Amino acid sequence: MTKFTHFDKRGKARMVDVSEKPVTVREAVARGLVSMKNTTLQMIDNSTISKGDVLGVARVAGIMAAKKTSGLIPMCHPLNIASVTIDFVIDTKNSRIHIESRVRTTGQTGVEMEALTAVSAAALTIYDMCKSADRGMIISDIMLVEKRGGKSGIFKR
Repeated sequence: MTKFTHFDKRGKARMVDVSEKPVTVREAVARGLVSMKNTTLQMIDNSTISKGDVLGVARVAGIMAAKKTSGLIPMCHPLNIASVTIDFVIDTKNSRIHIESRVRTTGQTGVEMEALTAVSAAALTIYDMCKSADRGMIISDIMLVEKRGGKSGIFKR
């Protein structure tokens, strides 16, 4: 049975002590989708959404969110993030945008939550900037797809 490390012996929430863990390079990749009407996707692709450069703003939002993850998720450690990239693929066939974040650090704990938070914030920003054109957009399939570093090694979905 898996032992949850965010609880002490009495079952009370705690931040995990990582002070004894070795410093290693850590990397995580997360992905998600925003599905929408084809007309909305065309407006994003043609830069005709009235609020501006949707994917440019969403990229900045994702980067900022990764850096603020420890302030949003209660048990996350504040990390010195080395890099964050956010990439988008416009999928006209399925009328959606694929979002991928990649976060790296050198430290004692991983950056999975930072990568997931980056994708989430980018998706929410796309929704916010396009909601006047399409309130029916769907944010979905946010998931960790890869992580490297630390005692648990490599994870690939």
